[in-house]
Amino acid sequence: MKPFPTRTPPPCAMTIAGSDSGGGAGIQADLRSFAAFGVHGLSAITAVTAQNTCGVTDIEMLPQRIVRAQIGALLDDFRVGAIKIGMLGTPALCRAIAETLESHRGIPLIVDPVLIATSGASLSRGRLVGAIRQYLIPRADLLTPNVPEAEQLVGRSLHSRDDLLDAAHALRKRGARAVLLKGGHVPGAEVFDVLVSESGTRWFSHPRIDVEGHGTGCTLAAAVAAGVARGASIEIAVADAIEFVNRALALSYHPGKGAIAVLDHLAAAPLPFNR
Repeated sequence: MKPFPTRTPPPCAMTIAGSDSGGGAGIQADLRSFAAFGVHGLSAITAVTAQNTCGVTDIEMLPQRIVRAQIGALLDDFRVGAIKIGMLGTPALCRAIAETLESHRGIPLIVDPVLIATSGASLSRGRLVGAIRQYLIPRADLLTPNVPEAEQLVGRSLHSRDDLLDAAHALRKRGARAVLLKGGHVPGAEVFDVLVSESGTRWFSHPRIDVEGHGTGCTLAAAVAAGVARGASIEIAVADAIEFVNRALALSYHPGKGAIAVLDHLAAAPLPFNR
């Protein structure tokens, strides 16, 4: 029997986020997104949630010690090409993670400031918004808030494309190298997202898909991290990630009894990774 040929390992990306027991968002969605882009997924779990397609029924935050230990173990062993941060839950954990990553500033950091679940359940405790502003936004290579999250971060309501652009600039002034503000919560037949970066301003638009999807924000940020881990620029990774999320949402399905749909990450995988 001939020996198996030596294979070059795929690039690695890490997600630091909460676990979704229903498999639609959080760590589970992040790892499927990494796999769809041909990236080896690493994970540091911050919280365990009891949830399904009907809603969130309970949350247990993990101790700072074990979260730090997970991150440290991964950074000690793997060559991490990008890190995506999702649900953090508490200000103390936000600070602890920022401190743990301080000596690894060369690794691109994509921050998805998760505050509320699709079902409307709060996924944060205490003054998490202030902690994100203080510890993570200045460190972020890309910040990916949706409209409700951006409203909390900038402290005002957003209703129009001009509002989105102003808020994206305001968040970039807080230290983020780039900001992708997702406009799905602004009413209209078209959805507009805006990316503000060192390269300037770029708008993305696509027809609204009439599906209440679960995990779209997690999926998008993870897909950007996967693209960056593969060597793409933030601008190219964002464009690819938006297309990926739209395909995954269009191909979504309903595995549970609730109205919330789950994205089909693997069916939406971009070529040449959808084998």
